[in-house]
Amino acid sequence: MLSEKSSDVVRATLPAVAGAIGDITPLFYEKLFAAHPELLRDLFNRGNQANGSQRQALAGSIAKFATYLVEQPDTRPDVMLGRIAHKHAALGVTADQYEIVHKYLFEAIVEVLGEAVTPEVAAAWDEVYWLMANALIAIEARLYAEAGTPDGDVWRTYRVTGRIEETDEVTTFFVEPVDGRPVPSARPGQFVSVQVELPDGARQIRQYSLTGPAEGGLRFAVKRVADDPSFPGEVSHQLHTRAGVGHELRISAPFGDVVLDESSENPVLLASAGIGCTPMSGMLAALAGSGTQRQVVVAHADRSEADDAFRTDLRQWSAKLPDAVSYVWYEDGAAGEAREGRMDLAGIELPEGLTAYLCGPLPFLKAVRTQLLDKGVPAANIHYEMFGPDLFLAN
Repeated sequence: MLSEKSSDVVRATLPAVAGAIGDITPLFYEKLFAAHPELLRDLFNRGNQANGSQRQALAGSIAKFATYLVEQPDTRPDVMLGRIAHKHAALGVTADQYEIVHKYLFEAIVEVLGEAVTPEVAAAWDEVYWLMANALIAIEARLYAEAGTPDGDVWRTYRVTGRIEETDEVTTFFVEPVDGRPVPSARPGQFVSVQVELPDGARQIRQYSLTGPAEGGLRFAVKRVADDPSFPGEVSHQLHTRAGVGHELRISAPFGDVVLDESSENPVLLASAGIGCTPMSGMLAALAGSGTQRQVVVAHADRSEADDAFRTDLRQWSAKLPDAVSYVWYEDGAAGEAREGRMDLAGIELPEGLTAYLCGPLPFLKAVRTQLLDKGVPAANIHYEMFGPDLFLAN
């Protein structure tokens, strides 16, 4: 991995770089978008840029990768790299864009750290960058080849064929490809990117989980959200108000590394909060359709019954499984079989040897992961999906 000389330099300078990364990343994006405004307009999520979450995630991933290189030199953080690569592949990121990122990232590093960036320091961190970048390029190339989309050409045009208003805030969309070619295969838990042309001409991209089977097409759900006061849910609002039946959308091939292991017979826990139920819905639909005999525990938390978008689907799919049990929590009060408050697995009996899949906001993920660890579930058996930048890396 990292050369011995560079490892010594990175180890010595890591505290300084990590301490300054919060200043480096915003300057990097400022320089990048000044030179390439089309990237902010048509590739990067403007809401995540405005609220700072993308900068935070980038800083976390760089620091974590560098730390890994000097502390575990004989291994590679493939889980982290795979997660980033799947997100990149769903955007159609190409190898040449890593050269652009390198240019402005290192300009920002030099500007922030000044004379501390000697030629030796610059060479060592350049090695770190390209180790990470080349690993991502290789993984992304493999993902593109598996998807049959060489060179990052992941986009196809789909037509909206149906909509279901699940709640006041959540709508399910059914889409079919206009070119008549087969629908790409997807694994339970994966997502697609949806590109929407906005009134200002920007072509913004958001990613939405596939929520279940759709004959001859794809099915995904969109929650109307407020990304940031500057860009208040601009894509979700456009989809909710403009994407009626017959509307055409540009949609990527499916990607995502947090997927149901369909070859396993281990018990499964599907735990979600809010709109985090969407990938869990896709996984549960696959389990129900497979005739599996696996033990399945479904746990969902929401604000209220009215906000619980997939309560009917989850109930119906769970009923098709011979060994499934469901638990629901509503913050605004108990309703029916639902419990009041936030999800608490402490008093829930979980089967031995389970594999857990989690999806929801960061505080939910941290809390439930801690509960599972306290109950003796191995960390390697806990998988999480987080919508937007992966802020686990920044914490």
